Amino acid sequence: MKVVSADFVTSAFKQAGYPPDTLPEVAFAGKSNVGKSSLMNTLVNRKNLARTSSTPGRTQSLNFFSINQKLYFVDFPGYGFAKVPGEIRKQWKPMVETYLTSRKNLKLVVVILDCRREPSRDDGDLLEWLRFYKIPAVVVLTKIDKIPFGRRNQQKLLVKKMLKVEDDHIVFFSAVTGEGKEDLWKKIRSKL
Repeated sequence: MKVVSADFVTSAFKQAGYPPDTLPEVAFAGKSNVGKSSLMNTLVNRKNLARTSSTPGRTQSLNFFSINQKLYFVDFPGYGFAKVPGEIRKQWKPMVETYLTSRKNLKLVVVILDCRREPSRDDGDLLEWLRFYKIPAVVVLTKIDKIPFGRRNQQKLLVKKMLKVEDDHIVFFSAVTGEGKEDLWKKIRSKL
């Protein structure tokens, strides 16, 4: 997809803050520090549409971005080891679950994993939850430029086994080289 415009719309903690559900939505979820913001920025050819940070856990709300005024990207707070107060972390789960179960215009959830790491229990729980609610998902293995080419297949097999994901639901991605960008856009377009 050729991205002409990509704009921040709003941050929301509750349903009342969501934009109108008139456009399809693609949500981006993953542990803190997996390259979620870099992935989103690469998809839309921007440096800081989604803010990147060396400190995990900066995103603490649902952030909505308008892409070509035809769809929304929704940036979820990272889960996992983020160094945020426990009270804020407790709010994340109900905030994300409310969004996932209430948005009828949600077309796809992009679950992002760092290809150098083993999938976590949180990753598995999220995918199980998405399957239960019949929400389509694709798994993106980021930072592939940081591992030898030969190790990719090992990671793919590990993800397939641990997370019960089919080959055609896994995308390798590098924000540095842009590899996987077109493949991911294809997956997104197929759900719109």
